[in-house]
Amino acid sequence: MIFLNHGSYGAAPHKVLAAQDVWRRQLEAQPCQFINAVAPVEIRKAAGVLADFVGAAAQDTVFVENTTAGVNAVLRSLPLARGDEIVISDHIYNATRNAVRFVAEPAGATVRVAEIGLPVRDPELLAAAFAAAITPSTSLVVEDHIASITAVVFPVRQVADLARAQGVPVLVDGAHAPGMATRDVPSLGVDWYVGNCHKWLCAPKGAAFVWAHRDRQSGLHPTVISHDLGKGYTFEFDKIGTRDASAWLSVPDAVAFHSEIGGAEMRARCHAVAVAEGRALAERWGTETGAPDDMFAMMSTVRLPGDLPAEREISERMKAWLWAEHRAEIHIMPFAGAFWTRLSVAAYTTEDECRAVGPLIEEALKAEGAAL
Repeated sequence: MIFLNHGSYGAAPHKVLAAQDVWRRQLEAQPCQFINAVAPVEIRKAAGVLADFVGAAAQDTVFVENTTAGVNAVLRSLPLARGDEIVISDHIYNATRNAVRFVAEPAGATVRVAEIGLPVRDPELLAAAFAAAITPSTSLVVEDHIASITAVVFPVRQVADLARAQGVPVLVDGAHAPGMATRDVPSLGVDWYVGNCHKWLCAPKGAAFVWAHRDRQSGLHPTVISHDLGKGYTFEFDKIGTRDASAWLSVPDAVAFHSEIGGAEMRARCHAVAVAEGRALAERWGTETGAPDDMFAMMSTVRLPGDLPAEREISERMKAWLWAEHRAEIHIMPFAGAFWTRLSVAAYTTEDECRAVGPLIEEALKAEGAAL
């Protein structure tokens, strides 16, 4: 198959899955001892390894199942009131948008959208869009680090500085950043940072984290309240009833594997391929990329040619057609009035696979046009 959609769910290496299996066997060999005595110690050790990888402290870092769970934990711990405003951007991930709506509506708070669109030509424009959306009623800014739908790398520190200058806390959805870009979370100047380990860090599915500034940990609770309520930030998140924590405990193996396959050099190679092949695809189609090279990391976006209506049903049909006809997993999505494809370049992705995208999508467009 041609797999160019690592960005959606990641892919765990055999070596990391083998480590997870060892943890699972220990769990099932003596569940009482493992859950009550072994897991609490080992989860903190694993959190320490992850924290070191992202430049943080273990005591500020807790595991969750995925970024959506972490974002919900932060949002549902905030005291919102009628008249409060939450600022997001139009690049926000749909699950995060829904979580924001879920907490805002019953509180009588409103959601303001920083309109950015695509393509983006300058990080200053992103910061300016947030600045224009923040008002004296703003109680929270929710910002992407690397937007899922557009692959654009946001100027997180710049937005955080302008928000905090007005006393507004910042929550960052960093789902795509660990293993791609994030190496010093505290330096970003944000209040909460949530990221996945099972995407670009290639941990098993169900491994993500929340980093909270020391001043923001009091009152922050997991979405599931369990035995350790009131014992403190790490206690409450580490132990939530009966769970298989093997994905979390395998994160140190994923960190080690990331280093083994090249670390920074691997990331640089993937960035180079993503931007070069994205540019080549835009030239082939006579369209454009979603942003300049330096606003992409290991993914890039390219506008599709043609004038099909930018509707999700059509993009889903084209993706299904590509898989059924060519065993090609290629992401296509409607945004800003057009269809875009996202090239996700992981360590295993080849240039030839990227170059197959043009002809394959052209076939999909032709098939969809004929169907319409």
